[in-house]
Amino acid sequence: MQLSDILSRESIVPALKAGSKKQILQELSQVAAAQSGLSPREVFEVLLQRERLGSTGLGQGIAIPHGKFSALDAVQGVFARLAQPVGFDAVDGNPVDLVFLLLAPESAGADHLKALARVSRLLREPEVVKKLRGSGSAAALYSILTEPAASHAA
Repeated sequence: MQLSDILSRESIVPALKAGSKKQILQELSQVAAAQSGLSPREVFEVLLQRERLGSTGLGQGIAIPHGKFSALDAVQGVFARLAQPVGFDAVDGNPVDLVFLLLAPESAGADHLKALARVSRLLREPEVVKKLRGSGSAAALYSILTEPAASHAA
């Protein structure tokens, strides 16, 4: 799975301004809803419910909030680089500045897991993370995220 399969240029937010985890999820729900046709409130509620099970803040400034939706027919993603790091209850206690939101159909067990694994592997690569943190435009961020997998160490 390539990230270009689930991510579009319109789903990149290069400098999200948010002051809390809840606000991040609200803002990204708006972007995700515009891309998916779901309602922003439904997206937000599902994400919030998932966060109650345990934070999707992986540590090292990265979070991958995600949820499943019955009205969705394909995995979709939204990426945001935050203007300022925000507390996200991450496992290491550090604030996050890179957020990759994943929406998946309820029936997409394997595809959902593949997408989560792909995003997680990519965001654990120090060079990729450094490039993402150093890029200011949506076009540059999209390009970094969608480079063919062969150019990233697996």
